[in-house]
Amino acid sequence: MKYHHEVSYWELIKNGIISENIIFRLALSLCPALAVTSKVKYGLLMGIAVLFVHTMVGITVSLIRRFIHQRIRLPIIMLVIATWVTVTDLMMAAYAREAYAVMGLYIQLIVAFASILARAEMFGSKNPVMPSMFDGIGMGLGFLIALVTISFFRELLGSGSVFGFQIVDTRPVFIMMLPTGGFFAVGILMACFNWIDRKYSKKKSSSH
Repeated sequence: MKYHHEVSYWELIKNGIISENIIFRLALSLCPALAVTSKVKYGLLMGIAVLFVHTMVGITVSLIRRFIHQRIRLPIIMLVIATWVTVTDLMMAAYAREAYAVMGLYIQLIVAFASILARAEMFGSKNPVMPSMFDGIGMGLGFLIALVTISFFRELLGSGSVFGFQIVDTRPVFIMMLPTGGFFAVGILMACFNWIDRKYSKKKSSSH
């Protein structure tokens, strides 16, 4: 995917958040969307971790793209991803110990996210640093927004609270705190996201 100069950096960010949202449009990397979104705090931290890795991998792959032989491009990209995931893992272990005790395994699994590898291969390895950085920010923000939305929905319905603060006193829907509830939340929010995007696209096309 070659970056065209007429495409603004804002368009790259918007593309990652809406048009190619990792969770709601591409349905990739769903494991953390189900496993760590029982609380907004965990969804937010996981999203920030993926945003950081996406951005740094895009920048790094773009910087070294001219020095990588085609035959070893994918192993090198995997090594770059593993390096930044290790940095993220160590930072979380040092500064967010309570959350890391719950979601540490899923932070390490970021190295296997198909979305990061595919984006580095499709975009970072073919484009300059600045577009690659904004593309990574866009894809990471899309993932972050999706995880925070899912975890907000699950925590509110499952325990009546958000960030540990009690919001409603109604009887909680306990199933929303289980992995089964994660499937329900992802499916419902994915349908809503695509419906809103389709309605917006129709309005935009009819106005031209």
